[in-house]
Amino acid sequence: MSQSIAQGIYLREILQLIVTMTAEMMGSKICSLMLLDEKGRELQIEATQSLSEEYRSKPAIKVAGSVSGRAIQMKKPIAVPDVFQDPQYAYPDIARKENLKSLLIVPMITKEKPIGVINCYTSQRHTFTEEETHLLQAVANQAAIAIEHTRAVEKALAAQEALETRKQVERAKGILMRSQSISEETAYRIIQRQAMDRRKSMKEVAEALILSDELHAQK
Repeated sequence: MSQSIAQGIYLREILQLIVTMTAEMMGSKICSLMLLDEKGRELQIEATQSLSEEYRSKPAIKVAGSVSGRAIQMKKPIAVPDVFQDPQYAYPDIARKENLKSLLIVPMITKEKPIGVINCYTSQRHTFTEEETHLLQAVANQAAIAIEHTRAVEKALAAQEALETRKQVERAKGILMRSQSISEETAYRIIQRQAMDRRKSMKEVAEALILSDELHAQK
């Protein structure tokens, strides 16, 4: 579990570094990175260099019918010269408060599947050049690789954690079955109930039972 949490923290730090460096490189007022949810229907901000709490906490947007979703659906960059003139732009009130005008959105794609977008805003009306678009797309491509790699590591760690938990619980069940002459099902329920009562994981409860048994055996 701790390894998985560490990987999650590491990913957030990587994403934060990406948006901070990209904002500086692109001369953006705000740069944000949004990821698709598991169903691929909504985009949520995962990182931004903006200090605006209102912008940072703005709710997820639907892919269908949104300007950022357009980049996802078309799998190509979308340039918006004036966000106030685009009917699909979801948050004109926040854009007005933050003095945002033009927007460049590029999709992050891995294995031909979109996983999110990077948004770059300017405070003045701006026509994004081909060079700027290619540069931001290159950043998005690298970000997609980093995200995919970290997710794969997290998945592997979760599988390893589940296997280790199962092993420990099986061993703890055996100890309870032997010491209390109870069935396997009853032993499992005891571990499960103790985990709930103590607000611990079943692995932690199982490890405590195993340690107690080992200490008792040494006496």
